[in-house]
Amino acid sequence: MVGAEETARLLPFDALVAALRNGFVEGAEAPLRHQHRVGAPEAEATLLLMPAWSARYVGVKLVNVFPHNGAAGLPAVNPAYVLSSATTGAALAVVDGAELTRRRTAAASALAAAYLAREDARHLLVVGAGKVAEALPAAYRAVRPVERVSVWNRTASRADALVTALRADGFEAVRVDELAPAVAAADVVSCATLASRPVVSGDWLRPGMHLDLIGSFAPHLRETDDDALRKATVFVDTRDALEESGDLLAPVESGAFAATDVAGTLYDLTRGRHAGRAREDEITLFKSVGTALEDLAAAALVYESLA
Repeated sequence: MVGAEETARLLPFDALVAALRNGFVEGAEAPLRHQHRVGAPEAEATLLLMPAWSARYVGVKLVNVFPHNGAAGLPAVNPAYVLSSATTGAALAVVDGAELTRRRTAAASALAAAYLAREDARHLLVVGAGKVAEALPAAYRAVRPVERVSVWNRTASRADALVTALRADGFEAVRVDELAPAVAAADVVSCATLASRPVVSGDWLRPGMHLDLIGSFAPHLRETDDDALRKATVFVDTRDALEESGDLLAPVESGAFAATDVAGTLYDLTRGRHAGRAREDEITLFKSVGTALEDLAAAALVYESLA
């Protein structure tokens, strides 16, 4: 078992972003996730299975979701990743699923920013202060010269804690309490929340900035509004985002946006089918929901780094 600390050590963001890029270029089979109710009915527990396979590896992320664990002071979500050989089927490694997911999520945003954010982007605004948000500045620094990081969070104490950690990591970090001017001042805005209503307004976006939306992985979750979709050139990690995220489903339903308005995916960007940002004053938007291909690429990097 590769624990959380070792998983983090084996997934430095420069190497992880490159591994994800190669994963999208080479491709892999990544079926839709499976969901199964498990245990006693009153527990409302769920087993999620996220499989993927390539010419070299077969992998599956196993995620046990037990909501009642919080009452006992235990994590509600317990993921693990099992990597096997695509030649023999033999198990190769079991990797901490939480840290793997956290880092590959941040790295996917950074990979998109390598094509969509201005090359001189130095000021990152992080909206949220959870586990994924903590990883975003280091991930972005792997692809852009990020020096200044502003942090906004509904709970100020959590924003302060993240600011302290970022300063220790060499960033010029500050907490911001007013989100609208903070968005307008940033080169890149990255949202990693579980908001059910938009927190970033399209009215706040200025020419040349890049908006990264991570949190909305379900129809009832949303981090931005219709105006942002109207103003921006929109990219997604995969077309699954159009079926899963409220950030896209709601504007489609209102008529503010159409599926055909999506400019491209990470497959298009990494394979050169779309060049990414076209103008310095262009507003770009990237919406991700995650894909098992990213998990597979990250787990393979862990295993190969162990050898």
